[in-house]
Amino acid sequence: MILPPAILGLLGGGQLGRYFAISARTMGYRVWVLDPDPDSPAGQLADRHLCAGFDDRDALGELAAHAAVITCEFENVPAASAEWLARHALLRPDPRALAVAQDRIVEKRFLEAAGVALAPWLPIDGVDAAKAALPDWKFPAILKTARLGYDGKGQQAVTAPDGVVRAFRQLGEVPCVLEQKVDLEREVSVVLARDPHGRCRSFPVAENVHRGGILHLSRVPARIPEPVEAQAEAIAQRIAEQLDYCGVLAVEFFVTGAGELLVNEIAPRPHNSGHYTLDAVTVSQFEQQLRAVCGLALAPAELIAPVAMLNLLGDLWPSDGRLPDFSRVLEQGRARLHLYGKPGARPGRKMGHLNLLGPPGEPDAAQVVRLAESLAADLAAGAGRGSG
Repeated sequence: MILPPAILGLLGGGQLGRYFAISARTMGYRVWVLDPDPDSPAGQLADRHLCAGFDDRDALGELAAHAAVITCEFENVPAASAEWLARHALLRPDPRALAVAQDRIVEKRFLEAAGVALAPWLPIDGVDAAKAALPDWKFPAILKTARLGYDGKGQQAVTAPDGVVRAFRQLGEVPCVLEQKVDLEREVSVVLARDPHGRCRSFPVAENVHRGGILHLSRVPARIPEPVEAQAEAIAQRIAEQLDYCGVLAVEFFVTGAGELLVNEIAPRPHNSGHYTLDAVTVSQFEQQLRAVCGLALAPAELIAPVAMLNLLGDLWPSDGRLPDFSRVLEQGRARLHLYGKPGARPGRKMGHLNLLGPPGEPDAAQVVRLAESLAADLAAGAGRGSG
């Protein structure tokens, strides 16, 4: 076990790293963050912020020399950096897990080899491949860049065969995947932790609503039958085992109209849809990440109360740079406001979130979902942007 006051290294300085740093410092650890942004949310709270690029060998060497273990808060760590760190320090998760999650083509082939069901898909690596896909493909579909796309970026909807080549060119003619749209009933995610000995703990399944490709709201419990929830957790654990994973892993699923579970993508880190765990579960995903990578006992992850998690995007910030008026939010005794300390708001940027807890014992999250949407509309109106 890695015990306090050890130094824990963190690649990435965003809000996921900020909460990891809070959990670590609460438990007596020290945290060093490597991130090029001088105002990074995690760097603000770190014992030391190495303000450098992820390929800066001097900064990587400094981290490797002092950290008892190094983990990640985002998956797009350069492969050469991850491999170098794995040779010189203890990196959890290891470079293979990061490599799988960085490339949608590699990820989908890995998932297929693991026996996991996916929506129909094709790799598209050139105009000829795009044209060849047309005769037998069912539309509508989505063309996604294989690398670096997130929160709706790097994606183009395709409604007819002649749109594939056009979308491929609009995305810069980089390698892509073409995914067939499915008869979607809802989207859900499983966040789990796996320790170095292969022991897993899953958090309750979250049901997610996206707007413009960005997570808008998560509700727990998810509105799926118990057998489907158990199946989602089992699939997520199988993926973690196939990766020999150590840390927190998120697996996103489509639930079809027929009740079939299809894996959408994986994230080798804590996840936006797991933010509800900060207030509504007996342990947060961030403390569980720390426990996993340090080899501590994983904590029971039990739901305390139904919860709705609402993302607060920069769209809700007034154009004059002031904070939104959170007075109605903070009038709610069951509301928990989380702001990430980011200095500049812009549309689509994740600035914070709300967790709205229902009464313990309430069977579902319908009441707090309605309240979350009402508060979101109020904040949007205050920003003069409408409710969306």
